[in-house]
Amino acid sequence: MIIFRYLSKEVLINTFAVCFALLLIFLSHRFVNLLAEAAAGKYAVNVLFEMIAYRMPGFVQVILPLGFYIAILLAYGRLYMESEMVVLFACGLSQRQLLAITMAPAAVVAILVSLFTFWLGPVGSERYAKILDEQRNRSEFDILNAGRFQNIGQGQTVTYVQEIVENHKRLNDVFIARDGDAQSAPMVMLARHGEQAENPEYGQRYLLLRDGYQYKGKPGSADFRITHFATYGQYMPPVVLNGDYTDETDAKSTWELWSSNDPILRTAFQWRLSLPIMVFVVTLLAVTFSRTNPRQGRYLKMLPAFLVFVFYFIFLSTLRGIMEQGKWPVFPGLWIVHAAFLALGWVLFNWDNLTRSKRPATAGQINHA
Repeated sequence: MIIFRYLSKEVLINTFAVCFALLLIFLSHRFVNLLAEAAAGKYAVNVLFEMIAYRMPGFVQVILPLGFYIAILLAYGRLYMESEMVVLFACGLSQRQLLAITMAPAAVVAILVSLFTFWLGPVGSERYAKILDEQRNRSEFDILNAGRFQNIGQGQTVTYVQEIVENHKRLNDVFIARDGDAQSAPMVMLARHGEQAENPEYGQRYLLLRDGYQYKGKPGSADFRITHFATYGQYMPPVVLNGDYTDETDAKSTWELWSSNDPILRTAFQWRLSLPIMVFVVTLLAVTFSRTNPRQGRYLKMLPAFLVFVFYFIFLSTLRGIMEQGKWPVFPGLWIVHAAFLALGWVLFNWDNLTRSKRPATAGQINHA
């Protein structure tokens, strides 16, 4: 029991540290991208933290198996390097007992992965999709910021607003410049005020500019027109977002995936079930790769171990895409990948026993027999 608590504690502490570092890297990268898109006016600033929070379960369900895998390599690798494993084996601990002990924290991690995969992940994806829909349905009027030049209309129009008042309903001192094309000449408009109006019949929104001038024509040519207007209306299309969208199946409940006969939904269910199963498969691989000779160095097997995990995840992701295209049957589906890497882990774990049984007996062993 003392050995069980000691090894489990080492593995779980390292798992928390590794997962925290990986999650921080993922979230930092995503938050930087969101900040850049918010600065460009694609997202409202007040929803950024909500978007990060709802995306976090999707990150965690993938990070936990990887973090647990790396944690075993680090924890057991240190024990091998400091000869603590030698002492444990001398006291009667076997490799199979070590694997059995490691499966206990693996079960805890698998339960956490199941929690995020089957429940928190779909809920977060659904809320995230709703925020994206809300941001997509905003008009270009809503993304304007006072005192800044901004590109709208897919970069073809530049706007500047000196002041935004009345809870983002009224603009003061508006500047709009639009590039010309083969059908229209460049255009510049100046207006004292601007406001948003909506057509209740069609649900379309317009920018109404009041008391301004329109300058239209090619600079340097005689074909130039200046128009003074009291009111000028311009259609405002919805905002076009280029952010990362969640798959529609990610937002569906696990029960909905399970009860469906759609191959795409059945594939999504297999993917969710694959992540907890992956925890147990990588546990077998990690215990095997953590065997280290102190003379060889602690990180000798880290690179091949990491490559094995990368190939494992890539094969699962690739086969999932093939299944969604209908080019691979739902059964055996993703299970063939799990079976292949489980067999690989079993062979590597029992490699010494398998090779020892094939070695020729020495003269001393023959005489002793």
